[in-house]
Amino acid sequence: MNPDKKFIVDELLERVSASPFVLAVDYTGMTVVEFAELRGKLKDAGAECHVAKNTYMRTAIKEAGLPDIGDHLKGQVAFVTGENDVCAAAKAVKDFSKKAANKGKAIVGILDGDILDSDQVAVLADLPSREQLLAQLLGVINEPATKLLRTVKEPGASLARVIKAKFDGE
Repeated sequence: MNPDKKFIVDELLERVSASPFVLAVDYTGMTVVEFAELRGKLKDAGAECHVAKNTYMRTAIKEAGLPDIGDHLKGQVAFVTGENDVCAAAKAVKDFSKKAANKGKAIVGILDGDILDSDQVAVLADLPSREQLLAQLLGVINEPATKLLRTVKEPGASLARVIKAKFDGE
């Protein structure tokens, strides 16, 4: 392999290996301004968008030991990687695609070694953020303790209300 090509593939391999996910996005018909806007949204979500030849990315994905998505890599494809929340990145892509008349739509993805089709990526985009999910989990964990506390406090509170009513009535 040409040393220049090897350098590019190694850089892509490094990005793919450091990321728990890879999303392939079709950027056909996007203007430079729109592409910059997509990159900005992804940056806010903790992800990056890079353009590389599909053959280079196929090689990097293969060398990383990830499943082959080569059949989906046709045309103008950009690749989204990140170190954080895949849901935030998928949401940024989906929101941008809605705003830009379906430009920049996710084609396929890889998450934790599994291939995701475009519908599964859309489902990820609809999930709440990591922080919201953690808050919901904390609420579920605290619910039984809160109910127990209310149950334990109720007899004393009922007695206090009866005494107060008796006192107010006299």
